[in-house]
Amino acid sequence: MTEIIFFDTLRQGLWVSVLMSAPILTVALVAGVIVGLFQALTSVQEMTLTFVPKAALMLAVFWVSMSFMTETLTDFFQAEILPTIERF
Repeated sequence: MTEIIFFDTLRQGLWVSVLMSAPILTVALVAGVIVGLFQALTSVQEMTLTFVPKAALMLAVFWVSMSFMTETLTDFFQAEILPTIERF
């Protein structure tokens, strides 16, 4: 296995991980901003107020996007990893 193949496969794997984590991280960011804005406007500084909505929304988005994540990972494995293994 040459360095070019190794680093190209590694780069594509990192991109797949970014694509898979983007929906959850986006929802966590938006929920954090909204809850932070709510806390700043109402002067409510409850620690569980920041954690519970973010956790619930992240769990809901994970449940909804599970099929996308599984499909993305299996496509990467079948298109990139298996042919690379078969070559060597």
